[in-house]
Formats: sequence, structure tokens, C-alpha cells
Amino acid sequence: MSVQKLIETAKMLVADNKGLLAMDESNPTCNKRFAKLGIPQTEEARRAYRELIVTTPSLGEYISGVILYDETIHQQKQDGTPFVQVITEAGIIPGIKVDIGAKEMAGHPGEKITEGLDGLRDRLKEYFHKGARFAKWRTVITIADGIPSLGCIEANAQALARYAALCQEAGLVPIVEPEVLMDGVHTLSRCGEVTAEVLQTVFNQLYRQRVILEGMILKPNMVLPALTCSQQESVDEVADATVNCLLRAVPAAVPGIAFLSGGQSGELASARLNAMNLKFKSRLPWALAFSFARAIQQPALELWQGKEGNVSEAQQALLHRAKCNWAARRGEYNAAMEGTGA
Repeated sequence: MSVQKLIETAKMLVADNKGLLAMDESNPTCNKRFAKLGIPQTEEARRAYRELIVTTPSLGEYISGVILYDETIHQQKQDGTPFVQVITEAGIIPGIKVDIGAKEMAGHPGEKITEGLDGLRDRLKEYFHKGARFAKWRTVITIADGIPSLGCIEANAQALARYAALCQEAGLVPIVEPEVLMDGVHTLSRCGEVTAEVLQTVFNQLYRQRVILEGMILKPNMVLPALTCSQQESVDEVADATVNCLLRAVPAAVPGIAFLSGGQSGELASARLNAMNLKFKSRLPWALAFSFARAIQQPALELWQGKEGNVSEAQQALLHRAKCNWAARRGEYNAAMEGTGA
């Protein structure tokens, strides 16, 4: 794939106020969510749930790309149509998660390193031939006493950059996801400090690995107080802190920033994204989009309950959350949308 094609694909992923739907949960994570709702933890149940998602009518009006898991990219509808074909025909770009998870980092208690570089070049070729046009790699950074360490940040940043370079070599747009976790008791300002340091380190490594910034998408956390922090700032304060952090750390060449939801409720994630676009959109060098998983999927999963008769209602809930986030990109989301199911 040419450089120009990479750049075009990256732009398409954040065009028309659309965003990404992350449906790349690993099988163990998917099974945990099923177990909480009494849904069988089987390959067929996972396939049926994913079919519900990819066949949601009009999804392509609000979603530009979907991130798949290895099992998912090989699955089919009940009638035998490959999911990749269903997604592509809906006008949505298929993507694929390619890391193999965050593991305990040797010599760094409480910190993790994401693995999956071994054999990645060959896997990327296979995924490209399967129809994927972008990929995702997630790094997790924990804030606690004495961490994150510089060693952890640098090791993860280098892995992200090496992954991104391999993606572009294979013709895939890399989604670069350095996530500063919401777990803990840290303040908004502490999150901002760590997020800025992480992003600056990541982009330093991306430059060193000669990654084409115009042909990638950044998937960061919003700058937030920890879930159990005693002080929870307003939606507008979060928007200000997040955008100011990004302006100091993210080069203008990057076409788009697609936030992860990271455990936020669907409504709060939409409200915070809306506030950023409402206040800053006309002044920003990059698009502010979304790449949400639970913040789009959770209501649909709870309605579905593993039952065929609930598919249509679950799809309506999924589409509603996608539409809310599309509206948030336009600065047009408001709480009234939740009450009406608009």
C-alpha cells in the first residue's frame, strides 16, 4: 500500500463526524461480561453477539471503522457471510487488534508491558489479506505511589512505535493506544502530567521509528481524575484539561485523535467529547473522535441477554449510542438525547 493510501484511510477513519467501534475484546474478557449477565460463554454465543453488532442497520452512518479480535475476523454470519464482508458492505472499514495483552513487567512491580511484537510482521500480512485496513495496539500505564516509572513508559512507547512502523509497512493504519488508567485515587492534574509525559515519549519514539504521522490515529485516554478520587471535576474542566494536554503533546500532522472510554459511562463519555468539540473544534489541528467499546456496546449487551428475540431492541440501543457520539463530534450532544432515544 502506498503512503498516500495510508493517509487516505487514516482520514476516512475520522471523517464525517464518525468514530470507531471497538469490538476487540479478547475471548476471556468477552466471557466475563457474558457471565455477569448469564449468557453462555461459548464461541457460538460470541459469534451471535458479534453478528448482532455488525448487522445493526444504519451503523455505517455513525461508525467509520470497527476493531475486531482475531477470533472475530475469521467468523461469519449464520448464513455463512464473512463478518469482514458484512462490515465492508456497510461502508465501514475493518480493523484488527494485534497485541497479545499487557503482562507484568520484569523489575517493575505494579507495571505492565504489552507483548506481541514477535511474529507481528507475518500476522499483519495475513490480516491485510483478510480485509483489515487498520490495526490497534494498547499499552496500559498505571498511576500509583512511585509509578509510572520512566522505564515502563519508555519500553511501552518503543513497542508502540515498532508496532506502528510494521503496520505501515504492511499497508495498515496503526491505531496507537497509550492508555493511562482511571484506576486509583489520583487527581485530574496528576493524570494530566502523566498523560503528557506518556504522549511526548510515544511521539519521540514514533519519530525515531520513522512512522508517518499523517497515516496513523492516536487513541488516548481523556485527562480524568481517578474513579475513586474525592474530587471529580466538571465536564467542561475535563474538556479543558484534555485538550490543553493534547495541544502540548500531539503533533499537528496526526489526522485524528479517537478517545478510548476507559470505564466511563456511555453518557459521560459522550458529554465530555461533546464539550471538547463544542469549545475547541474550530481551533484544533486534528479531529477529536471516539473509539469506544463498552460506552457503545454495554446497553445493547444488557438488552440482548443472549436471546434471539432481543436482537432488534439491542441493535437500536447500540445505534443510539453510536448516534450520540456522532452528535458529540458535532458539538450537538445533550442529555435530552438520552431521554428520547433520538
